[in-house]
Amino acid sequence: MLGYINIINLPQASTVAKSVDLLYDYIFYFSAAAFIAVIGAIVYFLIRYNRRRSNPELTPYIEGHPILETSVMVLLFVVVMAIFYIGWRDYRVMLKTPPHSMEVNITGRQWLWDIEYPNGRHLTNELVVPKGKPVKLIMTSADVLHSFFIPDFRLKRDIVPGTYVTLWFNATQTGEHQVFCAEYCGTSHSGMLAKVRVMEEEEYARWMNTWEWEKQLGISTAVAASPSGSAPGKPGEPVAALSPAERGQKLSSEKGCTACHTSTGAKLVGPSFKGIFGHEVELENGQKVLADENYLRESIVEPNAKMVKGYQPLMPTFKGTLTDDEITSLIAYIKSLAN
Repeated sequence: MLGYINIINLPQASTVAKSVDLLYDYIFYFSAAAFIAVIGAIVYFLIRYNRRRSNPELTPYIEGHPILETSVMVLLFVVVMAIFYIGWRDYRVMLKTPPHSMEVNITGRQWLWDIEYPNGRHLTNELVVPKGKPVKLIMTSADVLHSFFIPDFRLKRDIVPGTYVTLWFNATQTGEHQVFCAEYCGTSHSGMLAKVRVMEEEEYARWMNTWEWEKQLGISTAVAASPSGSAPGKPGEPVAALSPAERGQKLSSEKGCTACHTSTGAKLVGPSFKGIFGHEVELENGQKVLADENYLRESIVEPNAKMVKGYQPLMPTFKGTLTDDEITSLIAYIKSLAN
């Protein structure tokens, strides 16, 4: 019953929110009961063993109670293990992203959230998602530590520069839900706000299709040298909106990636891009690693850190040559060749 008495007066707007509140309520009520019990024991001892009620020169002899003491220890152990089990169970659910989740790239910057969809649609400080569909956020930071926090979803994830972290959710309530940066990131930290707008699936499809039609008609454009730095072209010049994968394909040709890597599965100087993402890669030392976003990023900026078996350390580093947004686009292109 305690799980239904919601102490936190916030909507339970995701599939994990209720279980998080249940654990919170469990800890709160147990802590409150323990507090009352301890204070009650202190008051009882103050009255029961007050020196004024007996010889002030003598201290009453108090014997231990092994059964009571053991019972208390066992009770506390059970309570703590229950907290650990429930917390670990829910944390495992939060870690395991459902297959075929909708992916959205998010970049934290001082002091805004850059949001980009796989089709190239770009928003600032607004994340639009369908209700009832799992959404996977692939997040990074362009400058300092940030933390993406959605109170209504009971979800928060710290974002570290130079790496990718993921967070997934399944929204259960339509409407707008506030996003905060929960890691102090500078003078305008408190203003680094965003909204998650949850729509019914049909409404979301119309919202996205409208933009697709505008893109095909040439109405939807990006501006070169935008805050994300993701749009190609001359600074300030409107250009056709490209998806991250399309930008990555263009970059792979411009930066010479195609001289050593193919998109067909054929091997050249380096491994092919085709089919590598999401699969295990065998290294020269015999270890196997999963080719995820962080592995691909490391392979671009530190190519000799993990040498793939059967290949020579010939690839130059692109650290300082490519921007974070360009690296994200290249990774999106490689991911598009996963199948």
